[in-house]
Amino acid sequence: MTQQQDTTTATRENGPMVVVRDLRRSFGTGERTVHALRGVSFEARRGELTALKGRSGSGKTTLMNLVGGLDTPTGGAVELDGTDLASLDENGRLALRRDRIGFVFQSFGLIPVLSAAENVGVPMRMRKVPARQREERVRTLLALVGLAEHADQRPGELSGGQQQRVAVARALANEPALIIADEPTGQLDSETGRSIMRLLRAVVRSEGVTALVATHDPELMELADRVVELRDGRLVEEAAAVDPSGRTR
Repeated sequence: MTQQQDTTTATRENGPMVVVRDLRRSFGTGERTVHALRGVSFEARRGELTALKGRSGSGKTTLMNLVGGLDTPTGGAVELDGTDLASLDENGRLALRRDRIGFVFQSFGLIPVLSAAENVGVPMRMRKVPARQREERVRTLLALVGLAEHADQRPGELSGGQQQRVAVARALANEPALIIADEPTGQLDSETGRSIMRLLRAVVRSEGVTALVATHDPELMELADRVVELRDGRLVEEAAAVDPSGRTR
């Protein structure tokens, strides 16, 4: 490996996982144009959980869709692990979402006719991971989220919190660099929501991934390493989270 390659690798390993620069996204034209994002810039560090807060309509979902390669910006740039998303074609973005990003949705998004284990295994089937390797990874992930004994149950036989744990396990299936969770506790009661947020934080630590989590619940933000606030499409605050004792993490 050349010195230049060594430097590039070191920069990528030590740099932020997500870099958002002057990101803008508008919908519509003329007088009906809606400016969902208005020049947002921030970074999400490797191995940290960043909470994205803001009221409905603040631009949180739009921002997460852009970071996840589900949408393209009107202006500005998004980099994931040193890759500028604008440099990728549709196939490249598809591969990025499949191989590098795990998604967790508010509505769980599980396939009703499949068991918990089968749902977790779906992303690996898409990558044609060998059956034995896939089954071992599924067992490991279900144990990680505390559902080893529920592998054969279908989503309808699980509680909301258990379904979201399956969704977290599924998001980790392909060993992503980044987890994007859009209001993952929105359909859960407060205590179950806190347990899911604790799980996400534990996963960030144990798996070494970066997580970007949208939430409007102040109690859940206490579990984040960093909090980014959006208001009317603009970044209005970025700060390290403060735990209940008043210490900055």
